[in-house]
Amino acid sequence: MAEKNTASNEEAILGAGCFWCVEAVFLALKGVLNVESGYMGGRLENPAYEQVCTGTTGHAEVAKINFNPALISFKELLEVFWQTHDPTTLNQQGADKGTQYRSVIFYLNEAQKELAETYKMKLDGSGAFTNPIITEITKASTYYPAENYHQNYYALNQNQGYCQYVIRPKVEKLKKVFADKLNPNY
Repeated sequence: MAEKNTASNEEAILGAGCFWCVEAVFLALKGVLNVESGYMGGRLENPAYEQVCTGTTGHAEVAKINFNPALISFKELLEVFWQTHDPTTLNQQGADKGTQYRSVIFYLNEAQKELAETYKMKLDGSGAFTNPIITEITKASTYYPAENYHQNYYALNQNQGYCQYVIRPKVEKLKKVFADKLNPNY
């Protein structure tokens, strides 16, 4: 059952490769009310997917996540973020290459910035990854929603090849590692 979007809900904007993957992962979490695929961080106003795909706009594919902090915290979203993509590869996630696929946290306030930077520093210092974490932590700029056919992509196209071979393994990993955080209706 979807919860009401109220003033006490918060947003997070994360980029971790293809926005279809990010959207599918975060929609599965208890306390996440909505996830919208979009673009942020570039120079071009009102970009289209075809333009962002060139890697020349500066925009990253992102997921705008609306969540209820009483059910899932920003810190918990970051925990899922760090573990469901490779934050050590520059401008690439798997076979998806280009600046539009960079690992990025677009913070919306100083609390998000501080938490993201602290978490990144501790995670990097822990040796959890062989290579240094290169995730960009940047103040949010203008957000542009992606075209309608990108929204809820995995749920609507589960039999498509990319969904089967790239997104499904991420969702399966999520189910194993974060079983306690899953939306029971997912």
